[in-house]
Amino acid sequence: MNEVLQTDNWQEVRAQCREVLTEPLARSIEKCRAEDPNPASRLIQVLHEVQDHFGYIAPDHIDAVAQLLQVPAAKVAGVATFYHFFRLTPRGKFMIHVCLGTACYVKGAERVAQKFKEELGIDFGETTKDGMFTLEASRCLGTCGLAPVIMIEDDVHGPITPDQVPAILEKCIEKAKTL
Repeated sequence: MNEVLQTDNWQEVRAQCREVLTEPLARSIEKCRAEDPNPASRLIQVLHEVQDHFGYIAPDHIDAVAQLLQVPAAKVAGVATFYHFFRLTPRGKFMIHVCLGTACYVKGAERVAQKFKEELGIDFGETTKDGMFTLEASRCLGTCGLAPVIMIEDDVHGPITPDQVPAILEKCIEKAKTL
């Protein structure tokens, strides 16, 4: 069993971590620490849980994970920033992935991507100020026969032309009103 290094204010620190992460996440992290003599080996699993809950990993989340798991915050931050599947900023309601794989690129994906950037006023990896859209570049979405393609959430759309982008965005906005 992994011992927690107790400080004079451990209960206060623990309570703050539970506020930042929620009670169920904090319990899960403490369970990982208790079950594993090397709690750092559970770090990726824990960060996935945090991201699944909040949609991203904030600096406060990194500090709370470090405290509860008893792993240096630098290690937690290093893992969170190293792996591309962890997001350190909030994502939009709609994730738009523009495929820039070879088939899509040859068939005009760069023009489609540019139209999305212009319409949304953001670049790849950014989220609109209203929190509605996040734009991401993808290497390949595996639907080369439909090139160029985009994926919004789990729906693949293709072939896409730049002229279709405003209507696609409008459909998302209408969908958001019903959610």
